[in-house]
Amino acid sequence: MKILRVFALLLCAAAPVRAQITQTEYAARRAALSTELPGNGIVVVMGAPEPKHDYDVFTQDYAFNYLTGFLEPDAALVIVHKGGNDRAMLFVQPKDPSQEVWTGRRLGAAGVGDKFGLEGRDATTLHKVIDSLKAANTGLKVLDATAQVAHLRGTKSPAELELLRTAAKISAMAHRDVLHAIAPGMAEFEIQARAEYTFRRNGADGPAYGSIVGSGPNSTTLHYNANDRFMQSGDVLNMDMAASYGGYSADLTRTVPVNGRYSPEQREIYQIVYDAQQAGERQVKAGAPVKASSDSATAVIKAGLARLGLVESADAKIDGCMGGDNCFQYRLYYMHALSHPIGLDVHDVDQLGKTGHYGVGSAFTIEPGIYVRENTLDIIPHTPRNAQLLAKIAPAVRRYANIGVRIEDDYIVTAAGFDRITSGAPREMDEIEREMAVRAPLAGRDSALIESYKKIRP
Repeated sequence: MKILRVFALLLCAAAPVRAQITQTEYAARRAALSTELPGNGIVVVMGAPEPKHDYDVFTQDYAFNYLTGFLEPDAALVIVHKGGNDRAMLFVQPKDPSQEVWTGRRLGAAGVGDKFGLEGRDATTLHKVIDSLKAANTGLKVLDATAQVAHLRGTKSPAELELLRTAAKISAMAHRDVLHAIAPGMAEFEIQARAEYTFRRNGADGPAYGSIVGSGPNSTTLHYNANDRFMQSGDVLNMDMAASYGGYSADLTRTVPVNGRYSPEQREIYQIVYDAQQAGERQVKAGAPVKASSDSATAVIKAGLARLGLVESADAKIDGCMGGDNCFQYRLYYMHALSHPIGLDVHDVDQLGKTGHYGVGSAFTIEPGIYVRENTLDIIPHTPRNAQLLAKIAPAVRRYANIGVRIEDDYIVTAAGFDRITSGAPREMDEIEREMAVRAPLAGRDSALIESYKKIRP
């Protein structure tokens, strides 16, 4: 007999009650985990601990959430797997009315059976029960079953996919809505606030991750999230913002002109990124290799950068580089992967990660980008060969500096092809410009407060 523990390594972005996922489905997940394990054993899955302060936001551990749907802190799931039979116990914090006035009502051990179909136990007895199980079963070996849970999570159920569709729909609604307010002089955080308001107002848990709202030079920083710059006419605004709904996270990015009209240079960069996303999409179907999608999108980006003079040629390399894919010149402007799965985590697990191929039900992003930073020339090693490169690409870098474009959508593979579930957010340039012409400004703000804010900014 073996004892297996699923270690709590990550926290999910949000974790509300998920009415669409039934207790029958949770039970099936636990049963499937048992079949993944070698022989008899004891599975211990720890939930996330209580936050240090009771007014801090609590988020549940991914694996624990996936197997139980229980959203209170300091809980544990114990499954005794022996002789083909499972006994599942959920250890929860005891009810304490004097404490619940601060933390909210607890379910307590007595309430676990009716609501979760599990044997409820008081969390204060967890160590005693585990010690008893160990004493009754000699020769136990502790193993990590995180990989087995990840394998199960890689195939999304219909209920999970529906939650992702709803998260994507709400995210797209917010992106469309903010287009009506963006204008020079506004702060990035105003757009963040409007989007996140739209998330919550439409039933989402909130943002699935720290919203990225970067204008001008900030548009070229991949995970910028200070969101404190005041936007200027002529800037592009890179908005990577999405909602979590029922604990499942969308991921959506649009890049728009702050003044409502793309400049010729912005259009050139945007068109390359748009064409790259289209090329990646064309490779998506059940059974197709994921690499084909990435290769197709990358080929478009490389050719486009060469056409604009930002690289010497599609496959040109940087002299003095340490090796690897980052030696290619195109990596100066496109330095991330094309895609990642989505689910309970915004960077989740999926069957495509194990097989290398799309499967029906795969849920993922496609997000090509080009980021022309002002300091691009400064990061190239100084060698005689690179001096020629710098002289050749410097005019193009100056021309396109501070233009960062990423277009990101969410997809679910179907038997017939795929659904782009974030399609409600405009992504073609002409459509974005038309939408931005329809004005719906934000409510007035206190100008004195804003001036005070500007003074305290570093």
